[in-house]
Amino acid sequence: MIRRFASGVGLLARGFAFWRRRPGAMALGLVPAAIVFAVMAAALIALGINLLGIVEWATPFADGWDEFWAGALRYAIAFVTFTGSVVLAAITFTALTLAVGDPFYERIWRAVELDLGGEVPEQGAGFWRGVADAAGLVALGIVAALGVAVVGFIPLVGGVAAPVLGVIASGWLLARELTTRAFDARGISAADRSALLRGSRAQMLGFGVATQLCFLVPLGAIVTMPAAVAGSTMLARGVLDAAAATAPPRPQP
Repeated sequence: MIRRFASGVGLLARGFAFWRRRPGAMALGLVPAAIVFAVMAAALIALGINLLGIVEWATPFADGWDEFWAGALRYAIAFVTFTGSVVLAAITFTALTLAVGDPFYERIWRAVELDLGGEVPEQGAGFWRGVADAAGLVALGIVAALGVAVVGFIPLVGGVAAPVLGVIASGWLLARELTTRAFDARGISAADRSALLRGSRAQMLGFGVATQLCFLVPLGAIVTMPAAVAGSTMLARGVLDAAAATAPPRPQP
């Protein structure tokens, strides 16, 4: 399992290495990532500046408490809220960037597919399919953010467990979304995709966690996004090629 996890991390590194092969296509992938990152960063900064005031407004029942306990409660709520917001922001960033930058990321996807060889679909899944996938990812992101918020309130361990869970949950969802293009372009349903990926969960998690950690570095999300698209295409193709290699031969007519 550890080896598979590490191989997932290595796929992101291979995605970064793709800059040497197709720098033009990869550079175009920076544009939508930069636009969406600016919007998400502004929203998080505004939330961080005003969060304590919002929490104080939302907890009037604590006004009469001892100052220490009132402050402890409000800081805990603020921490949990911001941690959940970061999780949701990372997932929303990926969803919006893939939807807005679909033409740019399709060029990266196709370049990687051609570089890997084999049968390559004529075109991707299309813009509207990308929008639908983005909406589904945001919905799952809200659920994940709420889960992280709940964990954050667990006494003693919540302050550590919540950020760790946030990285794992958001990483898994990022990997799940980033790999959809190669499957959708081949007309593979969500159920069949889940079945194909069942044996690659550790690899998916390694790729997703590495991507999420890069996203947390200042401006890392912009630089990482093209590499994540390239690396996720390699991941999906590896799963598809392995499945094709183990599939029983088709009967001859």
